[in-house]
Amino acid sequence: MTSSATRPAGAAPPGAPAAQPRGRAMMPLMSACAILVISMVAAINLAIPKLAAGDLRPSATEVLWTVDAYVLVFGCLLIPAGAVGDRFGRKGALLAGLALFAAGCLLSAAAPTVPVLLAGRLVTGAGAALIMPATLSLLLQVTEPARKPQAIAAWTAATGIAGAIGNLAGGAVLQWLPWQGLFLLGAPAAAVLAALVARLAPRGERHPANLDLPGSALLTLALFALLFGIIEGPEKGWSAVPVLGAFGVAALLMITFTRYALRAAHPLLDPRLFAGARLRSGVLGVAVAFFGLFALFFVNAQYLQYLKGYSPLLTGVAIGPLVLGMIVVSKRSVALARRLGERTVVGLGLLVLAAGLGLLSLADAATPYPLYALFLVVMSVGMGLCVPTLSIAVMTALPPARAGLGSGLNGAARELGSALGVAAIGTVLAAHVPGSHGGAGGPGGATAFGEGMAAGFRIVSAVVLVLGLLALAGLGGRREERG
Repeated sequence: MTSSATRPAGAAPPGAPAAQPRGRAMMPLMSACAILVISMVAAINLAIPKLAAGDLRPSATEVLWTVDAYVLVFGCLLIPAGAVGDRFGRKGALLAGLALFAAGCLLSAAAPTVPVLLAGRLVTGAGAALIMPATLSLLLQVTEPARKPQAIAAWTAATGIAGAIGNLAGGAVLQWLPWQGLFLLGAPAAAVLAALVARLAPRGERHPANLDLPGSALLTLALFALLFGIIEGPEKGWSAVPVLGAFGVAALLMITFTRYALRAAHPLLDPRLFAGARLRSGVLGVAVAFFGLFALFFVNAQYLQYLKGYSPLLTGVAIGPLVLGMIVVSKRSVALARRLGERTVVGLGLLVLAAGLGLLSLADAATPYPLYALFLVVMSVGMGLCVPTLSIAVMTALPPARAGLGSGLNGAARELGSALGVAAIGTVLAAHVPGSHGGAGGPGGATAFGEGMAAGFRIVSAVVLVLGLLALAGLGGRREERG
């Protein structure tokens, strides 16, 4: 850490393990916080059928926004939230995030209209943005330097399996409760974690960090405009004025943000950082991997419930094979990258991930579950190979004093990739099944949904392949790692 860091009394020194038993508790505690916020993304996908058929009666576009509002705010605010933690203390940021998360869940559960539900999702996403960078930064603070790559890999594996946990827990909740039950249980879970964090987590170090409110606003608005165009395109038409206007505004705001950041004395995110190929490749690779994973999560619940007739609980259990590769392979991916080279391991992982998505495009109502489970395992092996190494590339491309920024960049790439994956495959489905709230309702709806799912998976697989090749450019070969 830099000499300018302010270390509160009782905080663990850099690179030293925390006092026992706190040190042993940090990995499961920080992983649990990360799992809570990411599992909510997957769980809401299971609730789509009940939400679409409920009293709120959202349109297909409103269903997409219910899923993406949380993810988009989460992703857009991760970088400024990381700066907040660096400046004011990561433990305080984590506690504030858990409080906001609980408040947003309660607002969503009580929502009488779709706009109120969306407002609750936005608040919850803001809380999640404060939580994620703080968890990884605090974890690294209490981890010995030699074990930091393994800590990052373990934390990354937790973020990967969080989606499957969200499916399982969400399926159990939705088996007996309405969709509001997801949020009513999310609030107390956040409260319990906040109590544990207050007792066990160190206060953390503080570093000079500029919050850069103008830059944060420009970046957030640019990403909102981009996703608005993607979501509204199929319903309004890609040549509609609002859609083209959204893309134009997004481009203009991104150009304005870049020019502003290049001239600012202390920008939130300096575009010159991306001149480093390792950081650029790591960020792009993480976004691409989660683009594919969350496209699956968006479709999986609807496929198993609409086409296969599974209950919400059985749907949650059926995603279980996805966990296997992430847990088993993630533990070995760091050692494999050291032995074979980052580029080889990440390239193989992205190739396997794209192959899994291609195989899923072959699934239909007649596909036996064991074969579908095999497709999920293929995807999980790809994720387990590539994501830990990509996250390590992001975190080690920046100095330790900028751990908050590195964690924020890694998280922003993950959540924005997730949001775009949901939006991309969701828009393909909406184009194939218009007016059905993104589901398969109506005569012939199941056939149309199956066709849309196949087309969506093929498109997502192609995107993963093409962008994955670009992501490999900045990664090292055998034993070529940054010190």
